[in-house]
Amino acid sequence: MVFLFGCRPEKTVDYNVDVKPILNKRCISCHGGVKQSGGFSLLTREQALASTETGLPAIRVGKAHTSEMIKRLKSDDPEWRMPLDGDPLPPEEIEILEKWIDEGLEWELHWSYRPVEKITPPEDEVLLGVLGNSRDSVPVSPLDQFVIRKLNQMGISSLSPEADRHILVRRASLDLIGMPAPGGLAEKYLNGSSPQEDYEGLIDSLLSLPSYGEKWASMWLDIARYADSKGFERDPHRNIWEYRDWVIRAFNQDMPYDQFITEQIAGDLLPQPTEDQLIATAFHRNTSTNDEGGTDNEEFRNYAVMDRVNTTWEGIMGTTFACVQCHSHPYDPFMHEEYYEFLAFFNNTRDADTSPDYPLLRHFRGEDSTKLEQWIDWAGTKVSEQEVDELEAFIKTWSPSWYSIETDSFFQSDLYDTKYLGLRQDGGCRLPNVELEGNNLMYFRYRTSLEDGRWNLHSAKTNQLVASVILPSTNGKWSIMSIPLSGTFRGSHDLIFSYHNPNLVDPDQAGVMFDWFHFGDERDLWKENPERESDFMDLLGRSVSTTPIMVENPPEMRRTTRIFDRGNWLVQTEKVEPAVPDIFPNLDDTTNADRLDLAHWLVNEQNPLTARTLVNRIWAQVFGRGIVETVEDLGSQSPDPSHPELLDWLAWELMNTYEWHLKPFLKMILMSSTYRQQSITNDILLEKDPYNIYLTRGPRVRLSAEQLRDQALTLSGLINTEMYGPSVMPYQPIGWNIPYSNEQWKTSSNGQQYRRAVYTYWKRSAPYPAMMIFDAAAREVCEARRIQTNTPLHALVTLNDPVYFEAASHLAIQMWQEGDNLDTRINTGYQRALGVPVTNDKASALADLYFESLASFDRGESDPVELLTYLDDDNEELAAMVVVANAIMNMDEFVTKN
Repeated sequence: MVFLFGCRPEKTVDYNVDVKPILNKRCISCHGGVKQSGGFSLLTREQALASTETGLPAIRVGKAHTSEMIKRLKSDDPEWRMPLDGDPLPPEEIEILEKWIDEGLEWELHWSYRPVEKITPPEDEVLLGVLGNSRDSVPVSPLDQFVIRKLNQMGISSLSPEADRHILVRRASLDLIGMPAPGGLAEKYLNGSSPQEDYEGLIDSLLSLPSYGEKWASMWLDIARYADSKGFERDPHRNIWEYRDWVIRAFNQDMPYDQFITEQIAGDLLPQPTEDQLIATAFHRNTSTNDEGGTDNEEFRNYAVMDRVNTTWEGIMGTTFACVQCHSHPYDPFMHEEYYEFLAFFNNTRDADTSPDYPLLRHFRGEDSTKLEQWIDWAGTKVSEQEVDELEAFIKTWSPSWYSIETDSFFQSDLYDTKYLGLRQDGGCRLPNVELEGNNLMYFRYRTSLEDGRWNLHSAKTNQLVASVILPSTNGKWSIMSIPLSGTFRGSHDLIFSYHNPNLVDPDQAGVMFDWFHFGDERDLWKENPERESDFMDLLGRSVSTTPIMVENPPEMRRTTRIFDRGNWLVQTEKVEPAVPDIFPNLDDTTNADRLDLAHWLVNEQNPLTARTLVNRIWAQVFGRGIVETVEDLGSQSPDPSHPELLDWLAWELMNTYEWHLKPFLKMILMSSTYRQQSITNDILLEKDPYNIYLTRGPRVRLSAEQLRDQALTLSGLINTEMYGPSVMPYQPIGWNIPYSNEQWKTSSNGQQYRRAVYTYWKRSAPYPAMMIFDAAAREVCEARRIQTNTPLHALVTLNDPVYFEAASHLAIQMWQEGDNLDTRINTGYQRALGVPVTNDKASALADLYFESLASFDRGESDPVELLTYLDDDNEELAAMVVVANAIMNMDEFVTKN
């Protein structure tokens, strides 16, 4: 036995646990993805074994004592020793690296980059007797088993006792619908007699409410960087609220997350996409665009495409990838060229930083929709199904079209304000590389205030006249017109525009402005059916509401994707094709891969990141902290997971047991004993788990900006539960106006100012102040995690902001009307706010505040009329009650989820 014990193999070095932290901390800043000093990099095994500038490798596998890397680490010469100009590595760290090299230089993927595998929860037998008598009536779920095992390892014998019912109903309501539960639903739970069944009924009821989708949409809108404006200096309005409503509906319908992602990434590439699937693609049209005059449109198109790459990685896969646009990843095995291979998936969308946000989905509703359907039915009897789809797509999106900003070689012409092509007298320009083969008709959108202007188009290749037309006046309004092409053309051509108008006197004036150009082959169809052409042009020109969407370039418009040298779009090098990083499973189809292939790859069960990222984000929403704290980064620089096996178990369950459905998945979490713990702590728990990382007690976190607003409006009775539609402008102390336009903040009326926070107008350059103070996302870029702060500004908002003060005023009316003395009125307000009777000490403090307020009125120190601004009353006692209600709505337990 002694012999066997002595021969037991020594523990081998674990790359991720033992080696990678040393490399990241000590070595990789000089020998990683950003810098490869001396030609040596430790980012991947292949690079570590490659020859350095000396012509020899720095590491010899199995021979640490002769490896140059180890020699440098041990050297006494400060000009030779590594890390250069840094403290030497401790001997124990060098010993780990030596052992690693001698054992074969095993190079493992970080845990987050390995596929999710099925994990068996801890055995029940291990947990017998752990919970104690206080929890005998509450079943222990598999989720609880992971948590309890960790607690046992920490020397904690059990979960905390279950919270009281009034705590649970408020906690679950805030987590599922973002505001207090409707009165009847709460009362049914509070008055029930069967704890488990009553609680399950509460969860089911909350999940079925339409307010569920509004609450959870807020989380996703941060990721989608949703806003009602375009960003940058000009920051004009963007009409994209249909996307926000799509997100709310998707959550309420419990759309599976894999479908949710697929439709947002590539809904337009699905077979015969529905209007909702097209709206979903606005996810990646939330990018900022720059309408300022003098900007380079191609620069900001590239900015938008890069933003889509970065958002996809941070928001959907929880990985920092943005830095790879300039160099290989500093810490994780992502190569510089892989960024642009991934970018190639998004580089062939039709958008091009145009002022109208093309391409736009044009919404045909009511009679317009009926007329469109009738026209489509007719077209189906005349042309093929593919041609019908193309014509319908053109009516609905004006795509694919060449935009005026794609013209160049200007003479006596210009892109006015870098937006629209304007041709002056005898002016012209070039529209390059237009495919004319198979086309016999051109549609274009233009405006002019002059008659008799002749516009000619010639082919630069053949000098042949392509088209010529006298442009009728549109009285300065945009109009769509079609003209036949004058001949038969093969291949692509550079089109040369020229313009002359005898009525144009001012040489500096543009006689005509153009927006876009589209080429088709319907001339013969229209000759046979001129009345149907009229209907077609009428539909094409209808003034309808729009939403920016994704549309893929047709083959003749495809862009070539190249690597940007150090991220500089002006210095492009090797050509690349769409692909995913090598460390991940490959695409199902690597030939001519597009965004739909990418979408399927994102939600493939073999993708290691998507499910982990989602369950970690949901965990953070519910418990206030992710299993991995950095929800935006699960890479090698992220903190270790608090419960690594639980994270993978949740991810596997989401994909397989729940088939990506979030409602039953959320129910499973909220039904757990872990979630239902009371949030009260003690000295032992504070010592062992001060930040509740290991869930020794229930969550206790400050409410989000949206929850705070919605809670105040609900309790006051002011809330307007109307759903969907354009964003609204509630009260804010200081409005804004835009110097480039007449846009202003105009407080909504007729109850619209009391709608839920998710419908608040979001302007990127001036986001709603009251929510920003409570750490809402600015939404200029994807924000996967909100960082909570705690400053005196919070109290200044909840005490003084018109929204909160008006809510307090209306709560005071309810307290006044429902009670016949001060004690009952105070208890009424407190119980409405927190669902539980007020304690004696708090009732006494609130009564003192009431009497002190009355005294301050008598002394002339404050004016009761100002406190009754929203009540149109002059009752001093009611004014004092407003002060009390305002205090109740500023108590710690009111702004906190306990």
